[in-house]
Amino acid sequence: MKNPSKESGPARERKPELAGELKRPGSHSRQAKYVLRLYVSGSTAKSGLAIESIKRICERHLKNRYDLEVIDIYQQPKLAREEQIVAVPMLIKRFPSPLRRLIGGLSNPKKVLFGLDLGMGMRE
Repeated sequence: MKNPSKESGPARERKPELAGELKRPGSHSRQAKYVLRLYVSGSTAKSGLAIESIKRICERHLKNRYDLEVIDIYQQPKLAREEQIVAVPMLIKRFPSPLRRLIGGLSNPKKVLFGLDLGMGMRE
């Protein structure tokens, strides 16, 4: 009788958002923490605009539910090669799945929200 309690132990230790995703597939995008990587090329105007745009969108729609890492392909070329970055700026949504890649200036909030699977972007 002790074996079932051992098996249920690790399930109780899961992070709340992971347990919620397993129970309600498809509903995670409004609750999960987003893990994003933005690849840019140096300190160009286009890079600056992309950084500003994605930060504004994340603060408005994902407040306290996102991690954004900005990566300069000139500073970290190995990482850019590993991620197969072919154009910049490029935003990669690593979590929640599915993985998504958005290429361009990211200045159109509706397209960015749609690409992040937030759905509300196309209705606004």
